[in-house]
Amino acid sequence: MGTKLRHVCCTMMVIVILAASTNSAVANTEDTPNVHSEAAVLMSAKSGEVLFDKEANQKMYPASITKIVTGILAIEQGNLKDKVTISENAVDVIGTSVYLLENEEMKLEQLVQGLLINSGNDAGTAIAEHMAGSEEAFAEQMNTFVEEQVGVSNTHFTNPHGLYDDDHYTTAADMAKITKYAMKNSTFREIVATEELEWIGEGWETTLYNHHQLVRDHEEVTGVKNGFVSQSGFTLVTTYETDNDEYIAVTLNAPTTNDSYHDTKRLLEYGVDTYDTKTVEKGKQFEDGYGNEYILEHTTSITYEKDADLQFDIRNGSLIIEDDDQVIRTEPLKQIEEEVEEEVEEEVEEEEKVEVHQEENPTFIDRLLQFLNLK
Repeated sequence: MGTKLRHVCCTMMVIVILAASTNSAVANTEDTPNVHSEAAVLMSAKSGEVLFDKEANQKMYPASITKIVTGILAIEQGNLKDKVTISENAVDVIGTSVYLLENEEMKLEQLVQGLLINSGNDAGTAIAEHMAGSEEAFAEQMNTFVEEQVGVSNTHFTNPHGLYDDDHYTTAADMAKITKYAMKNSTFREIVATEELEWIGEGWETTLYNHHQLVRDHEEVTGVKNGFVSQSGFTLVTTYETDNDEYIAVTLNAPTTNDSYHDTKRLLEYGVDTYDTKTVEKGKQFEDGYGNEYILEHTTSITYEKDADLQFDIRNGSLIIEDDDQVIRTEPLKQIEEEVEEEVEEEVEEEEKVEVHQEENPTFIDRLLQFLNLK
């Protein structure tokens, strides 16, 4: 579980407040972490449940964590083998750089690496121009992507790198959902977990070291991105793998970089010490008190406080998950007998269709017998 990130677990009153409709599993306890960042979220990547929430829906400036969206969009909608020609506009962009040169050619994949590992603003502009022709057009693609593919509505981008713009904003809750989506992509996961990378470009040959300090220091940390501009303060998005889950911690507008990392550690310690996640796989069979058998149609995960006593029951054809007689999750089931009957009915219908088809289409022998009046 990563002893470097854990404190001695405190004795906690176990009161599970878990509502599927709101995807929230925030513990009702005075031992929740005290964070200095203006906004923060801790989320379970498997269940999507929010375990800690501080001003989670407040609109904030994201800075370079914007590049999470630029990176996953380039990976999913671009061709990483494409050669990108670097423009003067990309070379001249201010801020963190991978020192691209005008008219240099570089694979899109390497630009995404430079974007996510070394936070290259020039790489972000080059990606945007290659994908959409301009930063402005690419920003529209980003907005459509997070709204339609990820399903967030309190985020708006005006550029691919996160340099300040009054109309460039997100929320801690939205960034957690965006990160949950992005981390499902194996290429994205591999890049943001890279501790160091040999970089060879026309203007720069060096070793890139991941700007996210915890990625370099802790094996359990699997990504993803840090950021800073003066208007946003220090921003940080982190994923941390446990035995049964992966936690997503987002902190926005921390006063210092140390505060952002300390807040993140507190959130992760809280998640590891307080919660566990159980996943019930699709196809799992259940039987009710009357001998009726059911199967779960969709894999479901539930995050709960460690001392909770989960109970599983079948009522009215649904899987009911309870703790101390409090329903915390309801999942639809499909009765196995009904499934078999439907398959049999489909087979009978197919046989009837074949018989009708055969009657409507007599063979040559049938036609010959009819002609000879023998049939």
